[in-house]
Amino acid sequence: MAASASARATQRVLAAAAHGSHEGGGTVKTWKMLSFLVALPGVAVCMVNAYLKQTSHPYVPTEFVPYPHLRIRTKPWPWGDGNHSLFHNPHTNPLPTGYEDSHH
Repeated sequence: MAASASARATQRVLAAAAHGSHEGGGTVKTWKMLSFLVALPGVAVCMVNAYLKQTSHPYVPTEFVPYPHLRIRTKPWPWGDGNHSLFHNPHTNPLPTGYEDSHH
């Protein structure tokens, strides 16, 4: 019953905002309230969910298979040693010869 009462209250607030004038009197207040009361808690819930899923299931990369059509280097990259991409991560991005870290 509480969920339906809050849904009705939300519907009334949004309906009142839709029928209000376009001069910005009540609509700014309504969208500001929606941003703080709906959007920010929603983002917080999503962050907690992602954190809990990441801690319960750590990243385990698949075994490296050197397919001939992947990681083709026709010329070196213009930065670094020429074999690492600009945003290279040795834990997740393999080189043409395989992962850099020994624990993979």
